[in-house]
Amino acid sequence: MPTQLLTAYTLGPLVLPNRMVMAPMTRNRADENGVPKPMAVTHYVQRATAGLLITEATQVSESANGYMFTPGICTENQAEGWRAVTEAVHQHGGRIFNQLWHAGRVSHPSLQPDGKDPVAPSAVKADTMVFTPNGFEPPGMPRALATDEIPGIVGQFAHAARLAKRTGFDGVEVHGANGYLIEQFLKDGSNRRTDAYGGDIPNRMRFALEVVTAVVEVWGPGRVGLRISPRGVFNDMHESDPLALYSRLAAALNDIPLAYLHLIEPLPGHPTFKSQAGVAPVAAALRKIYTGTLMINGGYGRESAEKAVAENAADLVAFGVPYLANPDLLERYRRNAPLNVPDPDSFYGGDEKGYNDYPFLNEPR
Repeated sequence: MPTQLLTAYTLGPLVLPNRMVMAPMTRNRADENGVPKPMAVTHYVQRATAGLLITEATQVSESANGYMFTPGICTENQAEGWRAVTEAVHQHGGRIFNQLWHAGRVSHPSLQPDGKDPVAPSAVKADTMVFTPNGFEPPGMPRALATDEIPGIVGQFAHAARLAKRTGFDGVEVHGANGYLIEQFLKDGSNRRTDAYGGDIPNRMRFALEVVTAVVEVWGPGRVGLRISPRGVFNDMHESDPLALYSRLAAALNDIPLAYLHLIEPLPGHPTFKSQAGVAPVAAALRKIYTGTLMINGGYGRESAEKAVAENAADLVAFGVPYLANPDLLERYRRNAPLNVPDPDSFYGGDEKGYNDYPFLNEPR
């Protein structure tokens, strides 16, 4: 029976009843205007016993979109769609953060306003695929942002943060992982700039720190998280020295009153998470550097999560697929009960099937 994992934890002004977090998971079930559908209310309410819910990635502007049917938090209609979610989650005793996202180069002209090219720190095309009106296609060649455009992108994050606050979220998480715009600035495989936002590590960190600072100014201390994936290669990402880069970033974040740092560090051999070959894990080093709350994610289950918390390797553990398939994951871990088998064919897109129909304990399968 888990013990440490089920203990309460104080996260900024919030008291979480347990240390289990529902990780952000893209599900591609918003409408064509990026408005969450009513079935999203059911989805998050079903999982409200988690210590904290983090929503799927939510674009901060119309040009931040990277895939079809992902939700936004940049228009009034989108905000109202999310308001139904936050109100219902709170009515069921839950706590929920909204994940703020800009896809950057992981996009396609068909997903951009007026068919424009997606933007990025540099004109380096990603070797990946994006979900467009024509199905899966390679992303478009990105346009490198001019230096004087970057404050406007920071402003998009701040605007989305204000909408999320007004909509009733308990906080927000800035998406700085998995090959999207913030990580594109951080890593030297995608950032070839020679201005104040490129080159050495402090310059490559500049955009991430400006975004986080702007969002904290909206929300105040203890209400903003940052997600990072130092060794991640998803969406064609590479970095010559992840430990050096993220050690500097973690140290700089100590001066910003975040709610937490959310670290994707895959467990050895986990098939869902691919890491840069030959690069050693960085979690232990970052744990020593970063003095705030550390959340970890990367293929954890009941026993591995309990071990991580008990050994002080992290304060909180985020679960993705286990929460996707088990809305009552907390109770299943409490009882050491069997888990539902996830259905990968329904992970992305579709209706309630594979979204809201996973059975609870004692329900027929």
